[in-house]
Amino acid sequence: MAQARMRFQKTVEKSITLDYLLYLPKDYDQDPEKEWPLLLFLHGAGERGSDLGLVKRNGPPRLVEEGMELPFIVVSPQCPANSWWNLHVEDLALLLDELQVRYRVDQTRIYLTGLSMGGYGSWHLAAEFPERFAAVVPICGAGLHFFGFPARVQVLRDVPIWVFHGAKDEVVPLRESEILVNELRKVGGRVLFTVYPEAGHDAWTETYADPKLYTWLLEQRLPSAGPKAGGSGAQAAEKRIKE
Repeated sequence: MAQARMRFQKTVEKSITLDYLLYLPKDYDQDPEKEWPLLLFLHGAGERGSDLGLVKRNGPPRLVEEGMELPFIVVSPQCPANSWWNLHVEDLALLLDELQVRYRVDQTRIYLTGLSMGGYGSWHLAAEFPERFAAVVPICGAGLHFFGFPARVQVLRDVPIWVFHGAKDEVVPLRESEILVNELRKVGGRVLFTVYPEAGHDAWTETYADPKLYTWLLEQRLPSAGPKAGGSGAQAAEKRIKE
């Protein structure tokens, strides 16, 4: 009996839940017309779960909890337990869309950073939506080969990126960042690369404590406004969710 050619197609609705910490600059409410840059921070594997307090262990959430004032809207979502940021890139894109509706976000200055697992997530999210981010700061991360890395990173050749890694990292070897940096440099990417010669896996404490990082971020701006909420980023994410 001959085999029949068939097709299965079905639209599936997906419910998305991401808890997150939100930091608004101290002057946010003083000028109702002013728009603010937004910094999206992706934590490491040890902060996954349902306890948002864990997200305050490292990076910008820790700094603002300790009293540091930052000139950004800082958004720090929490990855669900036993999951990975690279599996939530569409969710994160939709979160950004929601934030752009709810808060006064300067769409030309949306920045992305993450450490360890969040470094992986930063590479993956940026590669999926390269038009959204004015700058990306991956710390001790890498790109997963079965998601098309390292070659896929070349889509970020026009995005300012500052990569950080510890030379003595035994969790995510320095070579992982070197591979991606080299791929970007091959295509003329706008990439900076800082290696801490004596640092192990914790390359983030020194990085996030350095005011020069935030000065550099604020100097980066998209040539025009990025995708508006419900725009190309959201449409692409929703399309993938329904497929």
